[in-house]
Amino acid sequence: MCRWLSYVGKSVFMDELLYQPDHSLVSQSKDATKAVTTVNADGFGLSWYGEKASPATYHEILPAWSDKNLKSIAEHTRSHCFLAHVRASTGATTSRENCHPFTWSKWSFMHNGQIPSFDRLRMGLEQHLDENWYLLRRGTTDSELLFLLLLQNGLDQNPQQAIYRTLEMVEQAISLKDIDEPFKACIALSDGKNILGVRYSSDGKPPTLFYKKKSGAVVMASEPYDESRAGWKNVPPQSLVEITDGSVSVTPLSVSDS
Repeated sequence: MCRWLSYVGKSVFMDELLYQPDHSLVSQSKDATKAVTTVNADGFGLSWYGEKASPATYHEILPAWSDKNLKSIAEHTRSHCFLAHVRASTGATTSRENCHPFTWSKWSFMHNGQIPSFDRLRMGLEQHLDENWYLLRRGTTDSELLFLLLLQNGLDQNPQQAIYRTLEMVEQAISLKDIDEPFKACIALSDGKNILGVRYSSDGKPPTLFYKKKSGAVVMASEPYDESRAGWKNVPPQSLVEITDGSVSVTPLSVSDS
């Protein structure tokens, strides 16, 4: 499965997290230790916030470790908030349109996990989208559809409620089709000021998620970026994480499929 990292706090050069640590995200793209898939070579993406409310983005289908443009951008760009993702495809094609993070207006979104039997569920879930959201769809991933469902369900007005409604919508679709495989969702969302995280799975065994408080900042990631792992805290399964002004709140998620 994919690996990702999110950061919010004082402005830093992005390579300080993406390249410099001994187990950085770029290193994880070649050798992840907390994922089913060790190599994440099906593209990568980066979204970062600067002076504007909306994020800048960079996506490429090359493996992250081989892209000199990514390294140059990270070494020369400061940001107070950014999301980075290295992709291991669960079925969708390798294309820029399928690379995370996905963005709309002020929002950035990325995901590790999958909607099970997505080919059977895709049409029904897409039918929940109003035309204006459906027409924003550019790729073929379950992850992009999750983002659009979050927007449909009121992400701009009430992010927490949108998360609950979207998870419940997917669970209901799975139940109606009598699908046994679990829905797994390890999600990061940001509006450029705050970060929301989700660690959820139908079977209670979601992909890993950790966070670490730094001086004036918080990092949340699929796995720690340093070998010592000092200061990292494990997010419990079935949890919602809210990072605001350097503080971290972790609350239980209770999702119904009825």
